[in-house]
Order: sequence, then structure tokens, then C-alpha cells
Amino acid sequence: MTISRRNVLLGGAASAALLPLAKPARAQVKEVVIGVIYPLSGASAQIGVDAQKAFETAADIINKDYDFALPMAKGEGFTGLGGAKVRLVFADHQADPQKGRAEAERLITQEKVSAIVGTYQSAVAVTVSQICERYQIPFLSADNSSPSLHRRGLKYYFRAAPHDEMFSTAMFDFFDALKKKGQKIETLALFHEDTIFGTDSANAQLKLAADRGYKIVADIKYRANSPSLTAEVQQLKAANADVLMPSSYTTDGILLIKTMGELGYKAKNIVAQDAGFSEKALYDAVGDKIPGVISRGSFSLDLAAKRPMVGKINDMFKEKSGKDFNDYSSRQFMGLIVMADAINRAKSTDGEKIREALVATDMPGESTIMPWAKVKFDELGQNNNADPVLLQYNGGKFVTIFPPQAAVADAIWPMP
Repeated sequence: MTISRRNVLLGGAASAALLPLAKPARAQVKEVVIGVIYPLSGASAQIGVDAQKAFETAADIINKDYDFALPMAKGEGFTGLGGAKVRLVFADHQADPQKGRAEAERLITQEKVSAIVGTYQSAVAVTVSQICERYQIPFLSADNSSPSLHRRGLKYYFRAAPHDEMFSTAMFDFFDALKKKGQKIETLALFHEDTIFGTDSANAQLKLAADRGYKIVADIKYRANSPSLTAEVQQLKAANADVLMPSSYTTDGILLIKTMGELGYKAKNIVAQDAGFSEKALYDAVGDKIPGVISRGSFSLDLAAKRPMVGKINDMFKEKSGKDFNDYSSRQFMGLIVMADAINRAKSTDGEKIREALVATDMPGESTIMPWAKVKFDELGQNNNADPVLLQYNGGKFVTIFPPQAAVADAIWPMP
């Protein structure tokens, strides 16, 4: 029998068909692309600029080798992905939820990001997280504090930092502690913008006031970015509460304090829901009018005395931004570290694998720059171990005054 070349080829093909198909070699991941979505223009642009510096500081620590007891610091890049480096792609949502939605979709479909971190405004986090959910891309809510965000049944939503119910509870614990020392605190005035941030904040404070026996003598909702707050401040002045509790971003906070000055209303005490009241821009504009104002926060630079790496990492951020970490920039920094740590443990840029790694996160507090017990997410994606602090603005800087285990000074009460 003559064996033709055609028979040899056919026989070879038949033999090959019996062999298992070789899996294609997995392509080496050279970089991990993470989307970062913030207001980079408009009234909140400074927040976005500072956020960029915070994320760039975290990226430096991820990509280079540092001797810090911080996840991702030791070794260069993602050791779980062969040393791949992180590359950040910044997007500007302009404080507009619909712009945020469009930018999140662009980051996922065009920039091919493996995860997204954001967003400052809670209203923008709503739309961004919905897009991430649809595309099964993990979203880490670095600095959004609206409690309703993690209660929407989303699988890809995670928040390492506290929310406003946790922050407000710390405020009321503080009031209770002062009352035990004989201070008179009976009446509260709530002042909040009409977005999800302001509404959720006020709802948490209304419930706590009812539970703890404090009287709300004013509950004022105003339009965000309002050109005038005269009518609202007149109501606050008439109520004259023991504590004014504002939930306002920077421009509204500045307008509130300036209008109070114009109308001759000096609050007895101010305990703020962070936002504008943690921003240097507000104190540069009106700091002399509110010595002793108290704001809740996640971060305390005082922690550097116990945890030296906090001071060293703050110095790195300060070199880039000209500022110390504050409540926002510290949470932004940790947001990227937490996400990168999960990607590293996942050894993958696949959204579902990263999500599984985030679910398994169990990061000790001392391995962060925050005064938190740990980072461990519950079934809704919320870290309930992020202990808030209260900070008092005194002598041109914030000092930790509560809780006792974190405090470095007693509160000046009433405000000077």
C-alpha cells in the first residue's frame, strides 16, 4: 500500500484530535489599570486635585519598595501578578451624577479598568456604583459617607471607611460624655443640604436625638450650592440651639459662616459632619470666625506618635500636595491600598476574583494609617470596624479630642 503525504497528514490530524487541547499561556500582566473618579473641575475641584495627590502617593507606595507595615508597601508592584505596576486613570465627574455614570462607563469599556475608586459626593457614588455593578467591576467607595449606599443589594460595592450613622453615633457619645461632666447640652439645630449626603446625615441625627433624649429645635434643609442662606441662618439664630450640626460641602460651609457673621449669629458650639468643615479652604476663608469648631473624622495625624509610618506617609503626601492628610485624603489613600491589596491577593485582574478577595479582606488596624480596629467587610460590603474620631480646630490645626482612647487633648467646651 502506498502511503501518500495526504494520508500522513490526515492520520496526524486524527491523532492530534485525541490529545487534550493545550491551554494558551496566560499573558503576563504588565500593569493593573484602576479608574479614579472625582470632581476635577467646578466648585469641588480642589477636592479632586487633593485626591489625585493622595492616590498618586498610594500608587508610589504600591509600585516601589518601602519599609512600611502597610499592605503593598514591601516589594515592587503587585507581587501576586509578577510585579505588575498600577496605572491610575483619572476621570472628572464635575459633581454631576449623570456625568459620573458616563465617566464610569467610559473607564470600564474604553480604558479597560479592573476596578474603580471614588467619588467624594455620595450622589455621584450612587450612579457610578450602579454602572460598576452592571459590568461586574469592583467599586470602592473611598470617602462617601451616606449610609444608604451599602444597603442597595450591590455585590461589587465596598466601603472601608465609616458612614454617617457611625459618625453621628460618635457625636452623640461625645455629647453624653460631656453631659456626665456637667455640661448643658439639651437642644440641637440640624443644617443640611438637600442631597443624599445631607438627607441621610440628618435622618441619622434625628433618630439618635430621639433615642438619646436631645431636642431638635431646628431641622433646616437647604439647596446645595445655594446663592444665599440668609433665611436659613435667620431660622438658626432664632432657634439658638446649644449645638449647631451642619452637613455641608466647602462652598456652602463658607457661605453659612459668613452669613452667620453678617446676621450677628454666633453658634454656642458647632459639631460638623465633616465635608467642608475638614477642608483647609474653609478655614483659610473663615477660620477666625469659628475657633474651636469640632468635626468628625476618620483620620488623626496625632496617630503618628504611636505609629511612625503615619508621619512618614503624610510627609510623602505633603511633598506632593503642600498639605497634611485630612479626613478625605487619608480615606482616599487607604481606599487605593485596600483595593490594590485585594487585587494582589486575587492574583488576577478579573472583576469576580477581585470581588472575592475584597470579601475575604481582614486587614489589622495597625497595618493602616487610620485609627481603625481593622478592615473587614460585612455581607453588604461595609467595614464596621472603622472607628470615627472627633477633631477640634484649635491654633490653626485639628487636634483629636474623642474618643478617650484616641484623644490627645480635652475638648474646649463651649467653643471659645
